Amino acid sequence: MAARPVLGPILAEGLEVLFVGVNPSLRSAQVGHHFARPGNRFWPTLHAAGFTPRRLRPDEDHELPTHGIGVTNLASRATRAADELAVDELRAGATELERIVQRYRPWLVAIVGLTAYRSAFSRPKATLGLQPEELGGRPVWVLPNPSGLNAHYKPADFARLYAQARTYVDTLTSS
Repeated sequence: MAARPVLGPILAEGLEVLFVGVNPSLRSAQVGHHFARPGNRFWPTLHAAGFTPRRLRPDEDHELPTHGIGVTNLASRATRAADELAVDELRAGATELERIVQRYRPWLVAIVGLTAYRSAFSRPKATLGLQPEELGGRPVWVLPNPSGLNAHYKPADFARLYAQARTYVDTLTSS
């Protein structure tokens, strides 16, 4: 059986926000695009929260830097569900993420997945929103995971929570 290709990050200089997923879905790894699993709410949420002027499709993920957005993952191994990852994988990803943040210096690091953030950064009591600790000298905002497997949030909840991060980014970039 051939190994699945690694779904690499989409990075550029001068990003307003770097969205950090937990890991690629099997579908994303198969098609080579971020947040490509049917039912994933990342793309409609980005648009609804004001990050993009229109709803992008997963196969347009390469356009994200033109909107000041980058994407990477804590773990590169594709799985059906994020809970299939070991804590060690997430912690190793956190170390690599810090190097990426130090290199690219996005205005904000937005981690999409509270449980993964808690595990990867050893912050068991973390909540959604702006975190007291920075990463690589940059502020961190934790958002709910937009996976269709996350049934706790409705589209309006995602739009509202991601829009709060958008508003915060606007305060950073206007100063």
